[in-house]
Amino acid sequence: MSEDVSYTPEEVAKILNISKYTVYELIKRDELAAYHIGRKVRVDGADIEAFKRNLKNVTTFAATAPTTSPSSYSSLDEGLVICGQDIILDILTRYLEKQFPQVHFLRRYIGSVDGLMALYRGLANVVTAHLWDSDTNEYNTPYVRRLLPGHPTCIINLVYRMEGFYVAKGNPKQITTWSDLTKPEVRFINRERGSGARVLFDEQLRISGIKRTDIQGYGDEEMTHLAVASKVARGEADVGLGIEKVAMQFVNLDFIPLHKERYDLVIRQEDLERPHFQALMSILKSPSFRNEVMGIGGYDISRMGEIIAEV
Repeated sequence: MSEDVSYTPEEVAKILNISKYTVYELIKRDELAAYHIGRKVRVDGADIEAFKRNLKNVTTFAATAPTTSPSSYSSLDEGLVICGQDIILDILTRYLEKQFPQVHFLRRYIGSVDGLMALYRGLANVVTAHLWDSDTNEYNTPYVRRLLPGHPTCIINLVYRMEGFYVAKGNPKQITTWSDLTKPEVRFINRERGSGARVLFDEQLRISGIKRTDIQGYGDEEMTHLAVASKVARGEADVGLGIEKVAMQFVNLDFIPLHKERYDLVIRQEDLERPHFQALMSILKSPSFRNEVMGIGGYDISRMGEIIAEV
């Protein structure tokens, strides 16, 4: 490849050994420089080299999957997209990469609703969900039924996690219940719409009869548990909602447990017998993987690898 030559997205895909649709997504997100000549898109060789150099500094390549149908992932040489934000998924991806070094395992750090929609649209292969339905007191199954109509899926437990409030050390504002968030001196930091934490929060407000307009900071959003915890730890908010594991990383935070959640993997039933997914199921049941997750702390692995439902 010459740095003085420009290339089409199809040629770039062959050079980088990725889908051309991933190339378009990288260009859209300004991660790969490109320009137009009329209606045609071109990428300079120098910009491809720059992208490759940047990529070497990233341990996990988080990219958007190609917009193809699920049946397109029939070869082990194709990419496999795993959606979700928990660190356990990075560990799971590492185990899969060891077994299938020729496969591009791509990570997308998105919330539960966006993950299920990506699976429905054929933009992902494995997604995670922790969506609580207050009408049934059930996790994930009601949402999978609603968001993936006509697409038989399998729900597999990964872990159970504890959701609760992040508060400053010593809990100076005495925040222990949902109603405490309405105190005029309390500043809340929210999660983005579609995340499991946001769904839990909004459901609890509805059940408790609390108006979101009564909560200072309801409209202030962060994209991860870590970002929420960090904001509370820095004193920019008094309370946020997230998982216990993240709170353990901050010495100046206390965690107020509120709700045990089920954190599941969701895949298509038609994929379950394919080598990628059989390997995934074996990893979930392997002592080495389970011990590594246990060593992190903050997770209940008692049902890890168990098929919770076929929807």
